[in-house]
Amino acid sequence: MLKNKRRTKFRPEYPADFAFDYKDPSTLYRFIMEGGKIVPSRISKVSNTQQRRVCEAVKKARNIALLPLGNFAYDSFHRPEPISPKPFEL
Repeated sequence: MLKNKRRTKFRPEYPADFAFDYKDPSTLYRFIMEGGKIVPSRISKVSNTQQRRVCEAVKKARNIALLPLGNFAYDSFHRPEPISPKPFEL
């Protein structure tokens, strides 16, 4: 028997119930192109509902200036530091 070896569209690192938080710009930054546009779901490989949640979170983050607004702002905007949400332990 042959197994179905098609690649799936969805990313395994984002489960279906993953909540994209607008206060976490390092996670949202991977869904923004160089020009400041939001990456479409066919490129970012997330489902349609996750894409809607990403768009809402990116737009909220742009409103409170955590992410750049457009092409000119993108050039002068610094990348967010990848801060781990887990507390540091010794």
